[in-house]
Amino acid sequence: MSSVGVKELKNRLTHYLRLTKQGEEVVVTERGKPIALLQPIQTATPTASREARLAQLAAQGAVTLPTRKFLLRIRRIRVSGTPLSKVVLEDRR
Repeated sequence: MSSVGVKELKNRLTHYLRLTKQGEEVVVTERGKPIALLQPIQTATPTASREARLAQLAAQGAVTLPTRKFLLRIRRIRVSGTPLSKVVLEDRR
């Protein structure tokens, strides 16, 4: 399942049609909002992918899709000293 903006779809239409021919669904977005779904004719019944179902719900107004991408990697920060849980317990005494 992939998502593509209108401009990118226009520039690389053959590529996305080839993906669709191979069985993949492509959600077309305009300014981050899903507006269309490209899918193979054989699977033109209910959509199978999660992104496609979310796009349908967003088009119906049932859900609001996130506007920013999720963080893929979060760096862990190591803090030296007494753990915060122990400090809180000592403070309660």
